[in-house]
Amino acid sequence: MRVMRRRRPPRLLLTPLAACLVVLPAAPAVADGTDSGTTVALPVLSSALDENQACRKSSPARATAVPWEQQSLQLSRTWRFASGSGVTVAVVDTGVSVKAPALKGRVTAAGEAGADCVGHGTFVAGLVAAAASEGIGFAGVAQKTRILGVRGTDVRGSATAATVASGIRTAVARGADVVSVSAALPSGSAALTSAVKEAVAHDVLVVAAAVPDAPTGSEASETAAPAPRDFWPAAQDGVLSVLDVAVDGKRPTGSYGTNSADLAAPGDGVVGIGPEGPGHYIGSGASLAAGFAAGAAALVRSAHPALSAEQTATRLRDTAYPDVVPRLDPYAAVTSVADASDAAGAPPAAERPGPALRLPEDAGAGPAGRAVLIAAVAAGVVLLVAWAAVVVPRGRARGWRGPGDLARPSREDEAG
Repeated sequence: MRVMRRRRPPRLLLTPLAACLVVLPAAPAVADGTDSGTTVALPVLSSALDENQACRKSSPARATAVPWEQQSLQLSRTWRFASGSGVTVAVVDTGVSVKAPALKGRVTAAGEAGADCVGHGTFVAGLVAAAASEGIGFAGVAQKTRILGVRGTDVRGSATAATVASGIRTAVARGADVVSVSAALPSGSAALTSAVKEAVAHDVLVVAAAVPDAPTGSEASETAAPAPRDFWPAAQDGVLSVLDVAVDGKRPTGSYGTNSADLAAPGDGVVGIGPEGPGHYIGSGASLAAGFAAGAAALVRSAHPALSAEQTATRLRDTAYPDVVPRLDPYAAVTSVADASDAAGAPPAAERPGPALRLPEDAGAGPAGRAVLIAAVAAGVVLLVAWAAVVVPRGRARGWRGPGDLARPSREDEAG
């Protein structure tokens, strides 16, 4: 039962005014110094540590401006309609630190997963659910979601099919509603297949990185990215697979390719939290894009609790911005009006006639709709002024009468 690989033709605005509209990309995130207010660089956080690297601690820099990825996903608008309350997202990664201030009181750790030496799992958990704080621009997608930290790697971030399968099983057994899997493995296994099937059977949505994170540092210069291919568990039936895109909506240079993916989400130079303290890191990779999608899934499941995991995945995909790989749109996923057939127990969307979703009738419901409406009004005003300046004087010269002239006779009538 695979519903995650459907491609849709791009949706177009069929209006000549659309040619006049310009979409400006959101500005990249800015990190400000803690004390001086000067712009500083955020330290980079990778998905694994070398053997001799020390565990990551608090970052000395904080992101006080709103990051580009939050602007791109329209999160401030989406938060008016959903918060993630009542939903648990399991992060199957390097663990999730219980010491992270932005997740305080909302992290439950399975086994030893409450300690995160690498910091990557905590970073992803922050993308899902970090709380907003005064003076800080960064915040997670679903700020009232609970996080279940699950170790899907060894202590230093190395993952295998066995460790990921065990992590997914643990997440399902501990009551997760959504599971974010950061690992993208070159091959699957019977245990991994079984773990995903178990999640599907328990109505748990598994969201996974479609490709591995791109190599960094010296490894990046020495290793050529392989030809596009599938990775696991993302390529498996029942999994929502997510690719990473940059601020311009394109895949980052040097990133891995795949033969199929369901969604694309921000994943190049995104801001996130560390395992300790109030500081921030910057990271890149499809594992982070999967975190954004998992957070969006939490928003949908909190706003529409009657939807199944499969229907949630369908909604995320069907409301995505049309592109080569549809781009995640949490606002549309949360606010789109579902047909009655989307209720729990209804047949899958792929088996129903017609669209599963319809957007609100209000032309100003979204930014594109409002932009077209404003442009249309402006164009109408310009045309009206032009008509009044050119056509009306000519008509007056020829004796045309407007509504105000109908009460009095014309010159010909007076002469007669």
